[in-house]
Amino acid sequence: MSKTKERIRDSQLRYKQNLGQNFLYDEDLLAALVACSGVTQEDDVLEIGPGSGSMTKHLCAAAHHVLSVELDERLIPLLQAFMHDKPNFTLVQGDVMQLNLPEVTASLRKPLSVVANIPYYITTPLITLLLTCGLPMKRLALMVQKEVADKILSKPGDDGWGMLAVRCQYFCEPELGMDVPAHLFTPPPKVDSAFVLLPVRETPAVAVKCEEDFFRVAGAAFALRRKTMTNNLCATFRMSREEAVGLMSQAGLDEKVRGEKLTLEELARLADAYTAFREGRA
Repeated sequence: MSKTKERIRDSQLRYKQNLGQNFLYDEDLLAALVACSGVTQEDDVLEIGPGSGSMTKHLCAAAHHVLSVELDERLIPLLQAFMHDKPNFTLVQGDVMQLNLPEVTASLRKPLSVVANIPYYITTPLITLLLTCGLPMKRLALMVQKEVADKILSKPGDDGWGMLAVRCQYFCEPELGMDVPAHLFTPPPKVDSAFVLLPVRETPAVAVKCEEDFFRVAGAAFALRRKTMTNNLCATFRMSREEAVGLMSQAGLDEKVRGEKLTLEELARLADAYTAFREGRA
C-alpha cells in the first residue's frame, strides 16, 4: 500500500461518489502521467482536483509552481500536511466552476499548464470553462472518461463528433496521452479513463468573422442529428428554407448535407455566411 493511500485510510476519510472521487496511488503511473503532461521547470501549473495529493507531489517536482484547487474541505488539512515541505505549492479551497480563475491564478507564470483529474459529471462544463474563461494557457492534460476522450479526438462523421470535439479542436490540437484502466483507481469507477493532452493553438484552427456565431452555427449542426444542416438552420435561427438554402450555397455546401458531417472549415464558412446574413438583417 502506498504512503498516500495509508494517509487516506488512517484519516478514516470516506470517498465521496457524488464528487467523483477516484484516486490514483500507483507511483510509477503517476510519474508517467506527469511526464506525459509535458510539464517542465519553466511551467506554472493549475491543478484541478488534487484529491489526496498523490499526483500533486510529482507535479511539484516537475514544475516551477503548482496551484491546486480542491473542492472537498475534508481533504484540505491532509493536503496541507502532505505538501508542507513543498515551497512551490499553493492550495485553494473552492469550486473551480465558481472561482474567477484569471484572478485565482494571477500570480502564476503565463501561459500556464492545466492538469486535472476531472470528476466525470463536470467534464464538459469544465473543459468549456477552461477554453473560454480568458486564461492564457499553454496546454491542458486531463484525466477523463475514455468515452469522453474518444469524443474529443473524433472526426467529422464519427458518432462522437459534436460540440465538445469542435470546441477542443478549434482551440487545441488534442492527442491521446495514455489509457488508464478503471482498476488502477481507488475506488475503481465503472468505466475506463484516458489521459488526454490538449496543446493550445497559437491561433484557432479556423479563422472566422465572429467566434460567437461560429459556435452558434456549430451548435445548430448537432441540435437535430440525422437532419440536414439546412433544416437545422431553419429550426435554430427561425429562418425560412429559402434563406437557409442561400446560406448553404454561399458557404459552398450541399443543402442536403447533415450537420454532423461538416468539418471545422465548412462550419467556419457557414458561420461567416450567417454573420453576413445576421448583420444585413439587423
